[in-house]
Amino acid sequence: MRTVPGATDHVVVVGAGLSGLACALHLLGAGRRVTVVERDAGPGGRAGRVRLGGYEVDTGPTVLTMPHLADEAFAAVGDSLHRHVELTALHPAYRASFADGSALDVHTDGEAMEAEVERFAGVAEAAGYRRLREWLERLYRAQMRRFIDTNFDSPFQLLHPDLARLAALGGFGRLDRRIGRFIGDPRLRRVFSFQALYAGVAPARALAAYAVIAYMDTVAGVWFPKGGMHALPRGMADAAGAAGAEFRWSAEVTALERSGGRVRAVRLASGERIVCDAVVLTCELPAAHELLGRAPRRPVRLRHSPSAVILHAGTDRTWPGLAHHTLSFGAAWERTFEELTRAGRLMSDPSLLITRPTAHDPGLAPPGRHLHYVLAPCPNTDVGPSGAEWRDLGPRYREDLVAELERRGLDGFAASVEEELLVTPLDWAAQGHAAGSPFSVSHTFAQTGPFRPRNLVRGLENVVLAGCGTTPGVGVPTVLISGKLAAARVTGGGTAVARRAPVRAVRRPGARTLAPTAEGTHDAS
Repeated sequence: MRTVPGATDHVVVVGAGLSGLACALHLLGAGRRVTVVERDAGPGGRAGRVRLGGYEVDTGPTVLTMPHLADEAFAAVGDSLHRHVELTALHPAYRASFADGSALDVHTDGEAMEAEVERFAGVAEAAGYRRLREWLERLYRAQMRRFIDTNFDSPFQLLHPDLARLAALGGFGRLDRRIGRFIGDPRLRRVFSFQALYAGVAPARALAAYAVIAYMDTVAGVWFPKGGMHALPRGMADAAGAAGAEFRWSAEVTALERSGGRVRAVRLASGERIVCDAVVLTCELPAAHELLGRAPRRPVRLRHSPSAVILHAGTDRTWPGLAHHTLSFGAAWERTFEELTRAGRLMSDPSLLITRPTAHDPGLAPPGRHLHYVLAPCPNTDVGPSGAEWRDLGPRYREDLVAELERRGLDGFAASVEEELLVTPLDWAAQGHAAGSPFSVSHTFAQTGPFRPRNLVRGLENVVLAGCGTTPGVGVPTVLISGKLAAARVTGGGTAVARRAPVRAVRRPGARTLAPTAEGTHDAS
C-alpha cells in the first residue's frame, strides 16, 4: 500500500463529517497531532442538525447499520461507542407497505424474518428467504476485507482468490436476477433490491455484488442513536477532543500552500495559516478539486447518483401504520428507475422512505408532538430539472408529496404539520454537492473499487481524500471506512492502541436500549 512519505507528525483534516472524524480518531490513535478544520459551527457534515421550533431534525442519514465500524474508530483512542452514544436496535428494521395494501415487517433476525415471509408470501418463499440470507452472508464475507475495507493502488489488486469467490457467488451478474433466483414474489424482491438506489444504480443494471448493502440493511441490523443520528458525529468529536484533537469551528479553508510536491500549510478565510505535515480533505469532490487547483483526468465524466427531495415535518399527530422506518412502495418499479436515472423526470408513482425518529426518542419533539422525515428520490440536476427550476418546482412538488402521503393512509397529514423544512436539489447544490445530489458519485462498475476516484492525489505526495466521493463509497458504513483508509495512507496502518473486537448488541434486563460491547475476536469478514 502506498503511503504518505516523509514526516506526518501534524495532520490537518478538512471537514468534521463522519469520514473526517473517523480519520481523526484513527490518526490520533497512531500518535499523530491532529487539527480538524470545519466550516460549520459544529460536527456532522451531512449528518447535521437543524432546530425547527421545538423539533430537533437530522439533516442527513437516518439509518445506522454496522455500528462496529464506528466503535472501531472510538477504539483507536482507547474509547468506545457506547460511552458516547446510546443505541437502540430497531425491530422491525423497516416496515414495507405496498400499493396493493399489503405490508411486511422486515426483521434482521433470521427466524423472525422467515416467519414473517411465510405469513406474507407462503412456505416456498420463506425457504427462498433462508437461501437468500445465506447468500448475502457469503457475499459480505467475500467482499468486505478485500474489496470494501481496503486501499487500492491498482486494478491488479482485484486479481485475488476472493475475486473468484465473488464470481462464483454470482456477484458480477445483475442484482434483480440474482435476487429472483431465491424469491419470486415481486414485493419481496423489492425489499432486497431497492438498496441499489443508494448506490445510484437501478436494480436491473446494478451488479449483484451490491446486494452487500441489502446485507447491511436486512441481516446485520439497523440501529437508532438516542438524540438522533447527529449524536454519532457529536460523540466522535467529543472523543477526538478528549484524545487531543484541536478543532477549528466556523473556519473555511481557502488555499493550500505548496512547495516541492507537498502541502506545507493550510490557509483559512480568516487569514490564519496552519502549518502541517499532511492534509486529509473530506470536503465534497468539487471543493477538494478547487483547493487542489485541478480535477484528475478520467476517460469518461463522473456520473452522479439520483438526488432526493426531503420533507422534514413536525406534526401534532402520527399514524399507527408507521414503523420507525417505513418503505412506502408505489405500484411502479422499473419505470421509476428509468425516470430517475435516464429520463430525468420526477417519479410518476413514487416509492418513499418515511422515518419517524420520535418513535424511539420522543425528546426530539415537543411533548405530544412527532417528527416525520419523508424522502422522495428524484433525478439529479445533470439529468433532471436544474437547481434554478427547483425554486418553483419545489413548493409544487411538496404539495404533490403531501397529497400522495394522504392517499397512502396518512389522513390529515397536511393539517397536522406545525413546522417543516423542504430540501430539494437546489439546496443540495448550494451546499456544494455536485449534480445537486447528496449521494455523490454513483457506483457504476467504472466508479467502484479501484476505478472510483482514488484517495491519493497525484502530484501532491502528502494529500489524501476521504468521504463518499472516494474509496469505498456512499453510506454511513463506507464513509467511516473511508476515514480509516485515509488515516492508513498517512500512518501506514499502524495504531498506538490495539484494535478492539467489533461490538455486538446485548439487552440489559428491563431496558429497551441496547449497549454495544466487545465480545470475542470474531470478524464477520
